[in-house]
Amino acid sequence: MLASVSQSSLPFTEIIDSSVVRWHASPAFFPHLDPSYSGEEQNRRGRLVDRRLDVVDAELKKTTRSRTHAPRIMARITSLVVEILPYALDVDDAYVNSLLKRGFSEIGLQLAQRARRMDPTVSLADILQAARNAWTACALQLLFGREMRLTPGIFAYSMLYPYSDNYLDDVATSSAAKLRFSERFRRRLEGDRLSPADAREGIIWDLVGLIESEFPRAAFPQVYDSLLAIHEAQEVSLRQMQGAPNGDLDIAALTVTKGGTSVVADACLAAGNLTDQEASFAFNWGVVLQLGDDLQDLESDRQRGSRTLFTEGAAQGTLDRVTNQAFHFGQTVMAEMSELETTTPALVAMLARSSRTLLIRSAASLPQYYRAEYLERLENYSPFRFDFLREREKRFMERRRTYAKLFEQVMESDWDGLADGN
Repeated sequence: MLASVSQSSLPFTEIIDSSVVRWHASPAFFPHLDPSYSGEEQNRRGRLVDRRLDVVDAELKKTTRSRTHAPRIMARITSLVVEILPYALDVDDAYVNSLLKRGFSEIGLQLAQRARRMDPTVSLADILQAARNAWTACALQLLFGREMRLTPGIFAYSMLYPYSDNYLDDVATSSAAKLRFSERFRRRLEGDRLSPADAREGIIWDLVGLIESEFPRAAFPQVYDSLLAIHEAQEVSLRQMQGAPNGDLDIAALTVTKGGTSVVADACLAAGNLTDQEASFAFNWGVVLQLGDDLQDLESDRQRGSRTLFTEGAAQGTLDRVTNQAFHFGQTVMAEMSELETTTPALVAMLARSSRTLLIRSAASLPQYYRAEYLERLENYSPFRFDFLREREKRFMERRRTYAKLFEQVMESDWDGLADGN
């Protein structure tokens, strides 16, 4: 547990304790999942997706011919991806489709454009990482009854951690240097106006300044308490990675704290100040997202020696039990989401399917960690056959360099009409 959360303007101590209890109380038996899909239906969806992927491939081939048309090609591909999502999420709603086509895609494009203006050297991988966070924050805007838009604070927070994470994950950087940077970063989050030590710190300090310009510290203490909370959680994770004694490390507490505090910060930047109900929901939704990420990153976490609930489960045998717990935990959080007075059933359904789909897809990509019978049963609740998911993931990885090239062309082109496909 974090040492200073009891001093926060947010009820972190109570929320963390409650979330850990909720995790341990989550059953290990196979969850109730709806809907199920016949093999025929899974194959039908796969064929529909492949038709659109074939068009995507045709559009990608055009990237080698003309830089001038890169924005139009990107817009076309974005439109095709949006057409695929209803088959994956099984949500056919005009409001949700509009969010996917206009809202979230435009947020991602705006973030990419602004990030490159701030730092022309920022990578595609960092922009994608930041966009994922921005989408979470913008979904919280909608859940809390606010307009969805990329605010200065959401942009800044979304960009903060690609910069700091890259440095802290760099194996060429000494542990002492990482700890010094972490201490300086904490001081800046506390409001200290210390001078940046280098260009990287200069960007990070400027991003904190963007948040300060939108949220004066005296009026929005929760914003800065939430930023300090996620920073503390990362420091705990850093000490674990640097070989600090961890025999008594509570992996469940570390997991919920890291995931939960991250999304509470998103929520504070989406709303300014939170009610206890909003803070509790945001925290637990962050845990759901962290569980999905940890399963997805299982192999890389094991290689780095990072301990998560899934690496612990893999070390003890199969991941059947811990994955079941993750499903059950997520279902309780989605029920909590539906109780928010400002949300809509269609949005809740989309986010619930999204979090469940992430777990199912990640499990499908790691068959060596599951009993065959478990995966056979789980596959019934996937919109696509697991073999199809694995093969299309491989297909995407083979084309990632072409996607990266298209992205670079778009960054150097005129953006007019990109979001609406003109």
